[in-house]
Amino acid sequence: MSTRDTPAHTGDLPPIGRPATRALLEAGITTLAQVATHSRRDLLALHGVGPRAVGMLATALAERGLAFDDL
Repeated sequence: MSTRDTPAHTGDLPPIGRPATRALLEAGITTLAQVATHSRRDLLALHGVGPRAVGMLATALAERGLAFDDL
């Protein structure tokens, strides 16, 4: 799947950019609830997910009363 073919966002994920969205899709993550089952470190380890995308995900999680599994 090329970055061009990746949607800008999917499910209830915020628009974090095509490379980060593609990385999450390839990892089977399509919802914020699924994001919340991962740590920031796990997500940053995915090729295409950087600090900016993780920050945007953190904001979206907080707005829904969710958080990363950083324990």
